[in-house]
Amino acid sequence: METRINEIADGIYRLSTFFPDVPPSGFTFNQFLIKGDEPLLFHCGMRGIFPLITAAVAKVVPVERLRWISFGHVEADECGAMNSWLAAAPYAEVAHGQIACMVSLNDLADRTPRALADGEVLDLGGKRVRYIDTPHVPHCWEAGVVYEEMTGTLLCGDLLTHLGDGQAVTGSDIVGPAIAAEDMFHATSIGVATAPTIRKLAALKPRTLGLMHGSSFNGDCAGALNALADYYASGLQRMAA
Repeated sequence: METRINEIADGIYRLSTFFPDVPPSGFTFNQFLIKGDEPLLFHCGMRGIFPLITAAVAKVVPVERLRWISFGHVEADECGAMNSWLAAAPYAEVAHGQIACMVSLNDLADRTPRALADGEVLDLGGKRVRYIDTPHVPHCWEAGVVYEEMTGTLLCGDLLTHLGDGQAVTGSDIVGPAIAAEDMFHATSIGVATAPTIRKLAALKPRTLGLMHGSSFNGDCAGALNALADYYASGLQRMAA
């Protein structure tokens, strides 16, 4: 098993580890490193792959220089290695939304986390990261995403998850594979706010989507997000009927 490094936008690196034994066609677990005066890691990964991810980060920036650690929601693949990162990077702080900090991270994190308001921006020095609350989208009350304003890169966590080990960045359809994965896993909490929340992200008109599971995407990002919102809106209508 190896962790591959690809720059998906200027100063934003995808660290991807492929697990071939996840049926039916394997599954990627991706972290994203935003390089700036105060580097930020989005997704910690599971504790078992911490050595792989730290070795990958060290090829881009010294691990001890990490200043911020964030992730989409509280789940093992998102934050299992959180405290290992805090130990390795003595000046790093976990940064997440207020709900995540109140419900989980104030207790789970070995250092007090930085609670971010919806829309709050962290200036990394050369990069600007905006935190956006997305409660229950795709799942978990404390869910959120981050948007790097300088490059127009949306790190969208579990949204648009798809199977397999595709190329690091694609311009091909990612919505069809994401729908196929959703039909298999039923991982999304579908409610009245699901589609509107995704459309709010589409309104940012991002230029790159960084997916936690699957290939990153360069292309009509707003169109892809709106198509995903249409799928969930129609599903909600079918359930209501």
